[in-house]
Amino acid sequence: MEDEEMERKVQQYLHRKGFRLTELALQEERNRLSTTSLSDVSLSRPDNDPARYYDGYNKLRSWAYNSLDQYKHELLRVLYPAFIHCFMDLVSEGHTLEARQFFLKFREDHELMHSRDLQKLEGTLSPLHLEEMDLAQSLRENKFRIKLCEYSYELLLQYLQKTQALVMLGIINERIIFEVSAGQPSLISDDADVVALVGTSKDLAKQINQKEVHWGKKSSLGGKQGGPLNKKLKKDKLVGATGKNTKSETSMISAAPRVKPELTLPAAPVEVEQSILEDLRNRAQLNNLALPSVSFYTFLNTHNGLNCSSISNDGSLIVGGFSDSSVKVWDMAKIGQPAKTSSSQGENGSSQDERLSSTSEGKRPYTLFQGHSGPVYSAAFSPFGDFLLSSSSDSTIRLWSTKLNANLVCYKGHNYPVWDVQFSPVGHYFASASHDRTARIWSMDKIQPLRIMAGHLADVDCVQWHVNCNYIATGSSDKTVRLWDVQTGECIRMFIGHRSMVLSLAMSPDGRYMASGDEDGTIMMWDLSTGRCVSPLAGHNSCVWSLAFSCEGALLASGSADCTVKLWDVASSTKALKMDDTKAGSTNRLRLLKALPTKSTPVYNLRFSRRNLLFASGALSL
Repeated sequence: MEDEEMERKVQQYLHRKGFRLTELALQEERNRLSTTSLSDVSLSRPDNDPARYYDGYNKLRSWAYNSLDQYKHELLRVLYPAFIHCFMDLVSEGHTLEARQFFLKFREDHELMHSRDLQKLEGTLSPLHLEEMDLAQSLRENKFRIKLCEYSYELLLQYLQKTQALVMLGIINERIIFEVSAGQPSLISDDADVVALVGTSKDLAKQINQKEVHWGKKSSLGGKQGGPLNKKLKKDKLVGATGKNTKSETSMISAAPRVKPELTLPAAPVEVEQSILEDLRNRAQLNNLALPSVSFYTFLNTHNGLNCSSISNDGSLIVGGFSDSSVKVWDMAKIGQPAKTSSSQGENGSSQDERLSSTSEGKRPYTLFQGHSGPVYSAAFSPFGDFLLSSSSDSTIRLWSTKLNANLVCYKGHNYPVWDVQFSPVGHYFASASHDRTARIWSMDKIQPLRIMAGHLADVDCVQWHVNCNYIATGSSDKTVRLWDVQTGECIRMFIGHRSMVLSLAMSPDGRYMASGDEDGTIMMWDLSTGRCVSPLAGHNSCVWSLAFSCEGALLASGSADCTVKLWDVASSTKALKMDDTKAGSTNRLRLLKALPTKSTPVYNLRFSRRNLLFASGALSL
């Protein structure tokens, strides 16, 4: 009697708390145990029968496709998690042949939305493969979050109860978290983030996104807080004057609040500040009617050896990182001019293979960095162009001086290849992203990282600084973007919605918005204060390798492997968004202003100069 009373109270508790799936599973288990009289040996045979996965999934699939059209697109969301876990369960139980047949039979249903994951899982043939594959581990350790309306959820529960599909019930109960909303089902066009892989905690993303974010701009151009007062007032006056002119074109930057940087920022030289102010005075104002001039640099005959490229802030230098571990720098002012030989001795006693060596016998049009022992995957100039960072598969980051012709520091901290490295907006600090699933913050004067950001479930593929230097954003192969606090190292935002690995990031000049591009060609615009996607952009049909905002934030440029540069109208779209903030479920999409094809040259890098000229680079193998 005690056991029966305990079971009754447990069932009442589950019913009161709304745990419908768990209550249903408990009831099915009680019915099965009370009606069966088979021995343990006879029970073990159907439990190990691989056909139960095929039958369970096939029946669920047929039911979902035959549902009412109004709810079908929501119910079909359950199929992908069920398909993936049926396949992995078959592999883990040793049914290799049946798993292969199951995969080939039903993969076409998910090819459109999940082709990258299917390609990775296709070669999984043994339980050992599941243990060694990062994707499989992430799928096993975390749950899918699926959004359904209340009626779709009720339909699913009724189907599971009526058919007594224990295999599907177990997978759905263990591997899926449902977010049930009242009202009508969501639109098919709003399916960007309805199926996503999240942590084991149902409210993880919600808890993270409740933290406060100070998204405004940096409170001054740079320098330490203790500078001369009259100089600071003069500087603020000049900045205010330039900001006033910008406001006539767009209110994005002028309306941004001023935020004090939490990092100790380096003091900018007077001549550098004067150069910045001169650029501000001569800046071209861009909007949807005044598009930028574009200068495109093409690397010829790289024969797939170029892994990355980057352009300095003023567009005067361009760097390429190559598979032969070399880094090459071109001076745009010297292109087409006879190269000059320079002294063969380094200026600080560095070894020959770690110097910025000059052109060999005056015949090469570029200067050469050598020092890495593996392919170079990222390179970035400092804001003023006097330093250069490079990262490599040898797990190191190197700092080079373009003035001293030397390698200054080799930073060691990552355990695996470093995919990306970026200077902060004021220099001195930089951030790196690696295959070891971490991002790290460094300063030029210390060989050990200052902060380690850990939390992603797969490679961290790209990193970007916020304009006020208080945050960094990271994009990962786990299809999420995270925002991290530089001081605490904590994740304060998690952005879920991409369906493939995130390859590029960009911050708006006012610090409120962030753009992210993925491997499938999708671009998403995020509001940092709320953590919401305000505008998904579908214009590219291949990897988006680079994103850049114009200086006043009115335009967004995107560069892709589909050999195009596209310009998007940000100012008018975000203005309309602010007017619709109070409307629930309102959607707003950025307007494509212009597509600039490059014939057959994939676009590697984009950069708006301080005068709002757009520089782009790509590689063409002949």
